[in-house]
Amino acid sequence: MPAAHQIDIHHVAKLARLTLTEDEAARYAAQLDGILTYIDTLAQHDLGAAEPTAHAMPVYDVLRADVSRPGFTQEQALANAPKRSGDQIQIPKVIE
Repeated sequence: MPAAHQIDIHHVAKLARLTLTEDEAARYAAQLDGILTYIDTLAQHDLGAAEPTAHAMPVYDVLRADVSRPGFTQEQALANAPKRSGDQIQIPKVIE
């Protein structure tokens, strides 16, 4: 495991379109180095027997069943329309 990773923080900041002060650059470089060191630590463990998973806990469908149910009639839907044109709601022009 390398003691320190070579991180060009100014190049990373340029790619992210960030302007960093020298204090911020030093702080972010240290944080990125810590993240990469932790990844190196994880890479040392043999995970060949571990089953890949997308979630730590099982995910169940939490949505309701898609069943049809009665809705509004056309007259009920248009009852509160401020302005109607036949069987449609008429709105003000929004594009010139």
